[in-house]
Amino acid sequence: MHKPHICLMLQLGPILLALIYALVMFRFSSWRLNRQLDQTSSRLQDADLQTQIDKMAGAMQVRDIPVYVQAIPTINGLAATDGRVFITQGFIDKYKMGEVSAGEIASVIAHELGHVALGHSRKRMIDFSGQNAMRIALGAILSRFLPGIGGIIANGLGSLLMAKLSRSDEFEADAYATALLMQSGLSVEAQMSLFEKLDKLTGNAGLSPAWLLSHPKAQDRIAAIQTNYAKWQ
Repeated sequence: MHKPHICLMLQLGPILLALIYALVMFRFSSWRLNRQLDQTSSRLQDADLQTQIDKMAGAMQVRDIPVYVQAIPTINGLAATDGRVFITQGFIDKYKMGEVSAGEIASVIAHELGHVALGHSRKRMIDFSGQNAMRIALGAILSRFLPGIGGIIANGLGSLLMAKLSRSDEFEADAYATALLMQSGLSVEAQMSLFEKLDKLTGNAGLSPAWLLSHPKAQDRIAAIQTNYAKWQ
């Protein structure tokens, strides 16, 4: 084998390995997440919430929207890569204590349906795997020129990219939720009021709950919802 070919293989080696790693991680992460959700979740059983869900199903022209409750205490919503929508037990507990309304829970479900409809859930898993692959490849390259700090720089760039992609997805899912709530005859005000009370609900004194990590600020999201609502009325 010619020496230039060997040099080229050595240069491309980290990138090829990173791509293979990304593919393996995507498949494994999807399998692990769905398996965990299967083991910790059950179908939502609540008449008032089901009424709201049925209205959204009618607007979407589908027979049913399966929503599941994940038995964990955090306040969160999740759209799985297989299209299922989950609300955590922590959210349901707040609802049963009267701290969150049925309309506010419905807005979370509508938001997660937005992630499903817009393909964000699968894209996020791919982005996560790709981000790790990029860190490996970029870290290997930068470490040749910046020993000791190349990996740190690669990790920082990967995190910034992921945060930017996540914020864009959240605005898109919020807009989808607003449109769906309006079409279903449900409360858009509840969508906005939920963002106003998140700090109190989580007891984080200004810290974001799990489902707002790398997300836009609540006030920015409320402003965007108000703009869309006024435009679509």
